[in-house]
Amino acid sequence: MEQIFPTAEKMTAALRAGEVTSAELTDEAIARIERDDKPINAICVPDFDRARDAARRADQARADGADSPLLGIPVTVKESYDMVGMPTNWGMPEHRDFMPAEDAVQVSRLKAAGAVVLGKTNVPLGLQDIQTFNEIYGTTNNPWDHSRTSGGSSGGSAAALASGFGALSIGSDIAGSLRTPAHFCGVYAHKPTLGLAASRGMVPPPGPALPAEPDLAVVGPMARSARDLTLLLDVMAGPDPLTHGVAYDLRLPPARHERLGDFRVLVLDEHPIIATGSAVRAGVQRVADALADGGARVERHTPLLPDLTEAAMLYRQLLFSGSVARFPVEAYEQVRARVAGLSADDQSLDAAMLRGMVCSHRDWLEANNRREVHRHGWRQLFAEFDAVVAPITPTPAFPHDHNPDPRERRIDIDGVEYPYFDQLVWAGLATMPGLPATAIPTGRSAEGLPVGVQLIGPMFEDRTPLRLAELLEREIGGFQAPK
Repeated sequence: MEQIFPTAEKMTAALRAGEVTSAELTDEAIARIERDDKPINAICVPDFDRARDAARRADQARADGADSPLLGIPVTVKESYDMVGMPTNWGMPEHRDFMPAEDAVQVSRLKAAGAVVLGKTNVPLGLQDIQTFNEIYGTTNNPWDHSRTSGGSSGGSAAALASGFGALSIGSDIAGSLRTPAHFCGVYAHKPTLGLAASRGMVPPPGPALPAEPDLAVVGPMARSARDLTLLLDVMAGPDPLTHGVAYDLRLPPARHERLGDFRVLVLDEHPIIATGSAVRAGVQRVADALADGGARVERHTPLLPDLTEAAMLYRQLLFSGSVARFPVEAYEQVRARVAGLSADDQSLDAAMLRGMVCSHRDWLEANNRREVHRHGWRQLFAEFDAVVAPITPTPAFPHDHNPDPRERRIDIDGVEYPYFDQLVWAGLATMPGLPATAIPTGRSAEGLPVGVQLIGPMFEDRTPLRLAELLEREIGGFQAPK
C-alpha cells in the first residue's frame, strides 16, 4: 500500500479489492508497535495473539462474501474500556489486576463491525489529567517531541494513531480528553453530542458496568482523517440496548451543507478568563482564512454567543460536583472547610471548583437549570450559524509536569503562567451544554508541534461539524506523520 499510515477508508478499499489481507495489515501494525512504541509507550496492554486470530477470521469472512464497516481493520481501545481477557484498571494500582466479566458496549460494537483490536492504550491515573502517566504503565510521550505530553486522558490513543499503531481508536471526553490529545498529536477526534453513544462498560474498576449515562462525559472516535471519524461514529452511535435502545433507533440528520461556501461560521480565539497562545491563534486563523477563501460566511462576533465567563464557571461547578463522591469523609470535610473560608467575592475558577465539590442537590439543580438557559442560547446561535471554530487548549503540547499536587502546576502561555487546570475552559465550551465538537489538525507551530482547533456544532447534528472537518481537510491538509 502506498501510504505509510493509511486511513481506515483506504485500508477497506484495499481489502475489498483483494490488494491486501487483514492478516497482513495486522502483522504490519504489530511490527510497527514492536519497533517504535518503546520511546512513546502508547500501547499499555498489547493483545497481539487474539488480534492475529481476529484478522484470520476477518479474512475468512470476507472470502465467504461477508462485509461490515470495519471488517479486518486494526484498531486500538482506550484502557478504560472493559474488555474480556484484558485488565481494566484506569491506571489505579489498587485495581491493577481487575478483569471485567464482559465487554463494554463500544468494544462489542467494534467487534461486531469486524474490527481487529491490537490492544489497549495508556491513560492517566483515574483519567483525571491533561497528561498521560500512571504508576502501572508509566508515561506516554508525544510522538512529535518525547519531552512533551501526548495529552490526556485519551493520550495513549492519540499517540498510537500518530505513530501508525492501528487506523482507529476509541476514547472518551469530559474535559477535552478526546480533543486535547488529538490537538497535541496532530490527529482527528470527535466529541459526540451528550448521550449520543452508549458508554456502559467505560466505568472505574471494579464497576459494576451499569447502563447509567454520566453527566458531561461522552465516548467517541479518534482517527487520522475526518471521513474515518464519521465511519467510526456510525459504529459507536446509538442508545444502550438495555435502556433507550429497547424503544428507540438512531437516525442522525445529514450535515446542514455539503459545500464549504454554504457554511456560516463563528470564529473565536479569545476567552475572558485565559489568554490564547500565538501558535493556537495562528491555527485558528488558518482555518478562518480557508473558510473565507472557500466562500463561507465568517464572523468574529455575535451578541448570540452565551456568556463565556459564566459558562466556564458553570462548567467547573458541574465538572467537579461529582468528583468527591468517593472521597473519604476526612478529605470531604477538608474541602468543606476551604469553601467556608472563601470570600463571597471570590469568583475564580478554583473557587467554582471547590464550591462544586460540596454543592447541595438544590445547588446542583440550580446549576443544571442555568445550563438549560445556555443550551437555549446555543440553539438561538445555531439558527444563525452552522458551526463555531475555537481553540481546544491555549497552547500546543506542553512539557511533562508530574508534580503530584496539580494545584502547584502552571501552564505557560507565551511566557505568562496560568493555573494548570484553567486551560480547560475551551474544552468546557462544548462539554457544558453537551454539544458535538470535532478536533482537526491545522498545521504546526514554530517549534514544529501540531496545532488543532475544534469545530462545534448544534446538538445531535454531529454530521455538520464532521462534514466541515472533511471539507477543511481538503483545504488546509490533514494528518502528517511525525518526522
